[in-house]
Amino acid sequence: MSLKTIALACFAVVSTVSAADNMKAFPPAEAGMTRHVLQLPEEKDEAAFKLELIVGKTVSLDAENRYFFGGKIDAVNIEGWGFTRYVVEKLGPMAGTLMAPDANAPTVDRFITLGGEPYLIRYNSRLPVVVYVPEGVEVRYRIWRADPEAKVVPQG
Repeated sequence: MSLKTIALACFAVVSTVSAADNMKAFPPAEAGMTRHVLQLPEEKDEAAFKLELIVGKTVSLDAENRYFFGGKIDAVNIEGWGFTRYVVEKLGPMAGTLMAPDANAPTVDRFITLGGEPYLIRYNSRLPVVVYVPEGVEVRYRIWRADPEAKVVPQG
C-alpha cells in the first residue's frame, strides 16, 4: 500500500468521525418535532454559494390562489459548541389571495411554504445543517451560486 493510499484512508476515517462528533451537538427532536439533517458537498469556493432553507407542507388546494404559512425560522446558537441549529417552533395559520376559482375545478397537492423573503444562510460543507420542525412539516433546500466574475456598474 502506498503512503498516499494510507493518507487518504486515514483522512476518510477522520472525516467520518468528525461528522459523527459534530452531530453530538444537535440533540434529538423533542416530542411533536422532527430533526432534518443536511450535509452539503464540499465546493471549491464556498463563499460563492448560499443555501436557501425552504420550510412548508403539502396541502390539497385550488390551483389559482397564492398561499403561504405564517411562522419563521430561528437561528439558535448551541451553547458550548458554537454551532447553529435552525428551529421552526410552529407552522402558523395559512393565508392566501382571495381569487374565486372555478367551483368545479379539482384541488391539487401543492407545497406551501413559510411566507416572507427567502431564508439564505452561509454555505458550509464542514458542518451539518440541522433544522427542527413540527411533525408533518417538510424541509427542502436550494443552492444559490454566484457568477464567477463580478460585473462593473456603469456611472450615470
